[in-house]
Amino acid sequence: MEKKRVVSGMRPSGRLHLGHLVGALDNWKKLQEIHRCYFFVADWHALTSEYADTSQIKEYIREIAIDWLGAGIDPERATLFIQSRIPEHAELHLLLSMITPLPWLERNPTYKEQLQEVTTRDLSTYGFLGYPVLQAADILIYKANFVPVGVDQMPHIELTREIARRFNSLYGEILMVPEGMLTQFPKVPGLDGRKMSKSYQNVILLSDSAGEIRAKVRPMVTDPARARRTDAGNPEVCPVFDLHKIYTPSALHAGLIEGCKTASIGCLDCKEVLLGHLLGAMEEIHAKRQELATKPEKIDEILEEGSLKARHEAVLTLSQIKEAVGI
Repeated sequence: MEKKRVVSGMRPSGRLHLGHLVGALDNWKKLQEIHRCYFFVADWHALTSEYADTSQIKEYIREIAIDWLGAGIDPERATLFIQSRIPEHAELHLLLSMITPLPWLERNPTYKEQLQEVTTRDLSTYGFLGYPVLQAADILIYKANFVPVGVDQMPHIELTREIARRFNSLYGEILMVPEGMLTQFPKVPGLDGRKMSKSYQNVILLSDSAGEIRAKVRPMVTDPARARRTDAGNPEVCPVFDLHKIYTPSALHAGLIEGCKTASIGCLDCKEVLLGHLLGAMEEIHAKRQELATKPEKIDEILEEGSLKARHEAVLTLSQIKEAVGI
């Protein structure tokens, strides 16, 4: 029996951080063991918002690939590729755009939200409005069964499903209608207590050294009501404790909670415990990253081979689609 297919991608808009590791890469690592996975660097998608400055996209593509491999994504088990190396994505995007009603795109909650919130870039472009159609092409061209997403991305998957159903109703049952694989991402707080995000500059990067991680965690925001060492704290409002939930063994949580609530341990003590477990978890990733960083030709080879494999699949699907459409 052929394995089910999974497709997912990341935009090369910066180096990856703990949020990407916990929210996506740890899940990808599990999925590659049981499914046929296609993981791609979405460089065309990066242009939807970063079109004015493309100077770092090529660098970020390689850095993302290093982070993926360092986190345990295996090119022997998953196909890793660059979106723009597969022109069939763009051709399918064009074909799907012909049948996608404009109101479907205008009602996209992410589109409306970012138009209001992003004030540093002009997003009133055709490409930004239509990027969900490109996203649909990315998924449908590999006949994906599942797309791993967080709950906030489910509207995008539903739009992809609507486009696939509309295409099939017009031209016959050619496209697989994918399902969103809802992933419950643990809360990954940033250094300032907000969600970890590059836009907030509050991240711990996968490429950060042990010394850099220590320098970032030690001044990290804790319970704002705990102004002095002798004040009792509340772990449930402390971003540091949210990281403990991810990296510190659960058997130690009760002691940390008690120590915080009774002020028998200070915030710096608590952070040192966290650092011990966080740095331990990152040790293997750092070692792999250091090795891979000295072999750029190896990274390029992996992405080139993956792109050739992905394009073979994309060409087959697109030929079926074009025959159905009649062009």
